[in-house]
Amino acid sequence: MQSNVTLEQQLKKQKLNPPFRADHVGSLLRPPALQQARIAFQQGQISKADLAIAEDTAIREIVKIQQDAGLQGISDGEQRRTFFHVDFLEQISGVKSELAKYEIKFRGGNKDVTLVPPVLTVTGKLQRTHGVATGDFKYLQSVVAPGFVPKVCIPSPTMLHFRGGRKGIDEKAYPDLNEFFSDLAQVFQQELAELYALGCRYVHLDDTNLAYLCDPSHRERARAQGEDPNALPALYAWLISESVKLVPADMTIGLHLCRGNHRSAWAAEGGYEAVADVMFNQCNVDTFFLEYDDARSGDFSPLRFVPKGKSVVLGLICSKTPVLESKDAIKRRIEEATQYIALDQLCLSPQCGFASTFEGNDLSFAEQAAKLRLVVELAEEIWPQ
Repeated sequence: MQSNVTLEQQLKKQKLNPPFRADHVGSLLRPPALQQARIAFQQGQISKADLAIAEDTAIREIVKIQQDAGLQGISDGEQRRTFFHVDFLEQISGVKSELAKYEIKFRGGNKDVTLVPPVLTVTGKLQRTHGVATGDFKYLQSVVAPGFVPKVCIPSPTMLHFRGGRKGIDEKAYPDLNEFFSDLAQVFQQELAELYALGCRYVHLDDTNLAYLCDPSHRERARAQGEDPNALPALYAWLISESVKLVPADMTIGLHLCRGNHRSAWAAEGGYEAVADVMFNQCNVDTFFLEYDDARSGDFSPLRFVPKGKSVVLGLICSKTPVLESKDAIKRRIEEATQYIALDQLCLSPQCGFASTFEGNDLSFAEQAAKLRLVVELAEEIWPQ
């Protein structure tokens, strides 16, 4: 590993503030020892303290992998989570999590993957009774080397509404849904304020719902729940904006749109046209992490709605397969994107995390590292300083 001095000199040549030209979505493969420890904890064989020791070890390793790859924004790889969203949202007072009584099917390559999903319901008034990601950030901050930026990845507040809609929110607690959305936004405001006070300056929100609203089948599912899929994008843009409205100017907020990511499979498809105008112009965030690794994400034309002053991190490197992309092919795709948005508004990343659930996608640690290095190498070639 290079010395910190050399690394700091190298970083100064790159974009100094997030999002970085070479970025990533956050979740990374869990090492086998941590996977075994989590299963043992779930089965009551080890204590929470024992699991935390395994998580700490895994985070130190995953931080080094990112730093060695040359990334500037460093996450904890979501090593402490089983699911990218549930582990956070279930810590909000008034939220209940339980396994569904059905399976959902994810699609991917030559296989279909089924999952019995956790279901979140709102059973009482929402309150933030303790820091949720704050302890995780403090540990991450303690192990990230000087010159790098610790990055926090948390679920979007919309994740507490779309899956269950009105039926997933207790009517006695919230006869008026406006009060529910207001309380939910306040929980995120409080969490972000404490993260900022601890020194966090880079947060992104993981949101599957705006991307699902690009898929005709998921739009029909929303209608079946009594929701209007044409109205939801504006509602969600307001909710996200309300949740981050108190963030100081020097904290960067990103929004990642995900079409599902479980064991290298996915759950939705469709281009961004259905939500692009509202999302880019009404969602008060700094940058958008967009999946663009294959045809199911559509073309780049929705990027014409991105206003000046906001940026897009193009997810052109696939986190679901071990195949290493051609540099020339990625450069051609970025050139295509610049028909609709300026190159200076663009960055590069994998299209999603490598492990949105603790099982992880179907590739090795070496293949994951090669993908991360590819992002860094391409960024250095595309945006030379």
